Amino acid sequence: MANCKMIHMMIRVMDLDKSLKFYDDALGLKEVRRIDKPEGKFTLVYLGDGKGEFQMELTYNYDPEKPYVLGNGYGHIAVEVDDLEAMHAEQEAKGYCVGKLCGLTAGVNNYYFLTDPDGYQIEVMRKH
Repeated sequence: MANCKMIHMMIRVMDLDKSLKFYDDALGLKEVRRIDKPEGKFTLVYLGDGKGEFQMELTYNYDPEKPYVLGNGYGHIAVEVDDLEAMHAEQEAKGYCVGKLCGLTAGVNNYYFLTDPDGYQIEVMRKH
């Protein structure tokens, strides 16, 4: 039986600085490490929440010609927060693309979706 440990997930971004600002400002994710490969014309930046080991890798390919097609297989990234309503209001006030508060049970809001600069969806969930 394999003993696997999840370590990171990766998304491609068009504007590395814009994405770094978004993930820091909207979700508090900080740069943990960076790998620049000018010969390969790409930079990898790993973001962490300071609470666990799992990281998000932002891959920036130098001079992308057009936005990436996200496809219909991508779902979303999920994060959990202590105060869902406060986070929603803060992100809305900052002008981010924030969906409405929702829930799987009528009248109970447990999540909403936030969209990053490249169109990736992030599910922001109430901590259980």
